[in-house]
Amino acid sequence: MAKKQPKHAPHPRAVRVRRVDECSSLHEIFQHCLPAFGGAFLRRVYNILDTAIGAGCPLTLSISGPITVSGQHQTWLLPLLESGWVAYLSTTDAVCYHDGHRSLNAFSYGPVHEVPIFGNDAALRDEGTIRVTDMAFPEQVLLDQDRYLSALLQLPEFQHTMTGTEMRHRLGRHFGALEEKNGVTPGLLSSCHRLSIPVLVGAPADGSVFLNSMKLWAMREAGLIGDYRFALDMHAEVFEACAYHRWGLFDQPSKALATLILGGGVPKNYNLQPEPALGQILGLPNVRGYQFDVQIVTAPVTDGSLSSCFPAEAVTWGKVDKDTYMQTTESLQSDYSLVMPFVVKALLDNRARYERMAAERGEKALFKEETKARGYLRPREGYRLFEQREELCGRLKNDVTRNGKWLAESLDYPLPPGSFPPVVPTGTPEPAKPKRASRRR
Repeated sequence: MAKKQPKHAPHPRAVRVRRVDECSSLHEIFQHCLPAFGGAFLRRVYNILDTAIGAGCPLTLSISGPITVSGQHQTWLLPLLESGWVAYLSTTDAVCYHDGHRSLNAFSYGPVHEVPIFGNDAALRDEGTIRVTDMAFPEQVLLDQDRYLSALLQLPEFQHTMTGTEMRHRLGRHFGALEEKNGVTPGLLSSCHRLSIPVLVGAPADGSVFLNSMKLWAMREAGLIGDYRFALDMHAEVFEACAYHRWGLFDQPSKALATLILGGGVPKNYNLQPEPALGQILGLPNVRGYQFDVQIVTAPVTDGSLSSCFPAEAVTWGKVDKDTYMQTTESLQSDYSLVMPFVVKALLDNRARYERMAAERGEKALFKEETKARGYLRPREGYRLFEQREELCGRLKNDVTRNGKWLAESLDYPLPPGSFPPVVPTGTPEPAKPKRASRRR
């Protein structure tokens, strides 16, 4: 009997590279000139975004850091938002506040300039200059921005309780009008207003838009101004974010969502929390996390923070799809300002290439030959989710109603004795509390 030949393990895929002077596009650079180490992480981030866009998945963005102060929003973020691929944006109140500086009447010339990171900050303080890393502007910019926001928030259209998305949508319209008046390039909020992209902020009190509202509230409380009725409804805003996530999973063609996370902090968590809110808190069935999740962060994973944790950790929370994450998630430890202009340019170049191919062959033939073309060539007007928010929130409210029995059971937990405060009968004054001893010596 002939001896069986031993089976050999298949050869691992060889590393193939290409000279940069043989590449004709950024896409080819990403594919063929980043074989290892940090470059390989960047290649995988780019390839996942390329796959997600080609699959037609709506993209959600989470962005931390002073992107509007630095002008990065006008270089690569706005072109990405205008692609039609982005469903909604999660960011900070500060990003929204600083977005208005360049359109202010006295500073439309462009108040932000570059300064050394390790320069003389005491001298900058003496001359009334504010520094953000290597960006700087006159302190008067902040004072003018505060006056502008205070004037806006007193307008009749703001005198009711609303979600932060509605407030920022309204601010975007006003910011855009001032940009047009002063002939400056459109900013973030005005662009999101034009595209009807919801702007979500998880910590609205941690920024100067809300601080100016606090000033007006304090003036009302002190009797210095008349009725000021603006207020944020955080319950409704979180519910709205959940409604958008539900739409992504159940109401649009791909039945899946992709997310791009740039920096950590509250925007990252706010962007990821709709899945546990829908599945664990509201108890809705068949809720999945993001199918595609890529992030670019600077925090080391060993610090234990949410900012640094890889998408794989989010799988254990249900925020990322457990069945696909090995192929569809990646975390790159880097400053996103270093790489995003090139990533976005490559993705937009891909779209332009598919547009040329569609003009030559026709869309029907192209979509049959190139599977990614349909996703890349989604309409540029985008999803315009803010315009649909009432309908989408209504669908989620219907789901909540249908799940009423489960929700009722979720309210019951055996509390220990003493958990209930004494009930004071109506009309009976509460006993006076003993005065505390003075600490003054």
